[in-house]
Amino acid sequence: MEQQRATLAEIAQAAGVSIPTVSKVLNGRPDVAPATRHRVQTLLDARGYTARGTARPANRAGLIDLVLRDLGSPWAMQIIDGVEELAYQAGFGVVVSAVHGRHRTRPDRRWTEQLAARRCNGVLLVLSDLSPAQRGQLEELGIPVVIIDPAGQPPADIPSVGATNWAGGRAATEHLLDLGHHRIAVIGGPPTVPCSRARVDGYRAAMDAAGQRVPTGHVRTGDFLAPSGYRETHALLDLARPPTAIFACSDEMALGAYEALYERGLRVPDDMSVVGFDDLDAARWAVPPLTTIRQPLTEMAAMATRMLLSLVNGEELASDRIELATPLVVRHSTRPC
Repeated sequence: MEQQRATLAEIAQAAGVSIPTVSKVLNGRPDVAPATRHRVQTLLDARGYTARGTARPANRAGLIDLVLRDLGSPWAMQIIDGVEELAYQAGFGVVVSAVHGRHRTRPDRRWTEQLAARRCNGVLLVLSDLSPAQRGQLEELGIPVVIIDPAGQPPADIPSVGATNWAGGRAATEHLLDLGHHRIAVIGGPPTVPCSRARVDGYRAAMDAAGQRVPTGHVRTGDFLAPSGYRETHALLDLARPPTAIFACSDEMALGAYEALYERGLRVPDDMSVVGFDDLDAARWAVPPLTTIRQPLTEMAAMATRMLLSLVNGEELASDRIELATPLVVRHSTRPC
């Protein structure tokens, strides 16, 4: 009778190591002690596992699975462009899928099953995460994962590429302070999302460093989408002392702020200065063109794709955590107070 193939979890337990260590040995990564590698490899060989080495596995389809929370958003297209170009150069195809459900942050159970059926080589997650069960399934399948713009604190064994959100939030606020604004409001994204918290924290740090008190009601919560920027701007304008400038933590919310200001008969930047975050294509074509913090989405996607391809080829990464700079792009939506 043929011996049943053990799971990676069972092999890890038998070898006295973690599942990620077993996965590293299976994928031919060099960052494992020789004695540990020999112990794990012996168990893998006994149960019919074959190390991947540097060649694409014969039973894999040459595909990268890219999972996004929202396929309709403008920043999604920038990420897809960055992934597709690098994947094409390496001879890989890209399968794009969405996390279904507005408030969901991870793919559902069917996605993991479909991933195995497609015989994908690797996974890129954008503003998403995985359940422990899904992580275990991908480990067993030997499919590496890289996270782009993490929705939460990524697990220690999953590489990620993000941006300097805190520094960007501070730079946006300092720009407005340098223009003489003191009543500066911020419209953040969901407080459960680390990149949103970091941008708002950067705003608070800049205000504190300038000795400026944040008035009650000047910190608002949106969801990165234009309707929430529109709604929160109306709320800010209803305050007894409205702000003279708004830092919206996404370009889409900044454009929602534009609409609310237009409805109130206010002009940007004459009556209100506005700064966004992302530097989407729409920011350049807004009226007036939007001052914003550039989040290098295409570069982030390309970097994550390079990392994933290295893992697919069994190579060691120079770093598991990379953050790209977020420079200020000054256009015409801000002026001296």
